[in-house]
Amino acid sequence: MRLRPLTYTIPKPLLPIGEKPILEEIIDRLKAAGFDDLVIAVGYRAELIETYFRDGAHLGVRIEYVRETQPLGTAGPLALVRDAVKLAADEPLLVMNGDILTDLDMRAFVDAHRRAGNEITVATREHVLQHPYGVIQVQDGRITGIVEKPSVTDTVSAGIYAVQPPALDVIPSGAFFDIPDLINRLLATGRVVGAYPFEGEWLAIDRIEQLEDAARMLAERHA
Repeated sequence: MRLRPLTYTIPKPLLPIGEKPILEEIIDRLKAAGFDDLVIAVGYRAELIETYFRDGAHLGVRIEYVRETQPLGTAGPLALVRDAVKLAADEPLLVMNGDILTDLDMRAFVDAHRRAGNEITVATREHVLQHPYGVIQVQDGRITGIVEKPSVTDTVSAGIYAVQPPALDVIPSGAFFDIPDLINRLLATGRVVGAYPFEGEWLAIDRIEQLEDAARMLAERHA
């Protein structure tokens, strides 16, 4: 919705950055990292994505699709994958949102996940929030100090995950379920969730100006 009016007729993953859609750039990067067996979860204007990418042969990959008939959140579609695709219990899945451009070394990420023995590993980044106001410290009705526009640094999810297939068993079928729901449910049952920090190129395309940033990023990459 944040990319309207561009997305009134085109799903976000098909919006162009440079000479190709966002999702094609993602697929090209995955293929270069050795990931060529892909499942795309589609919903809004699914037929356009399926028509454009077909079985992936023209891009040198294999693509299967699962379709949401209603919004299922960021983790709910993984239940469709669980139920429709034959998965090896010990082979991790690389899961990512369809609007992220990054130079994260996906192979190293998945290898680190394997070595750690995690149920899920979350790629993480540091994000700085700048407070727009001076923050006043008050005690017993008296001001004890003031800090002008302080910043807070938090660790946030980069929207990229390595997931062991047994973790998908806790996702309800046909229900809205986000990645934080999945992680919290796994933690509640004592399963291990790890973090994999990285500092490289990363852009989640949520607004029109970020679409423009992505085009510039690609132009610089290929200059």
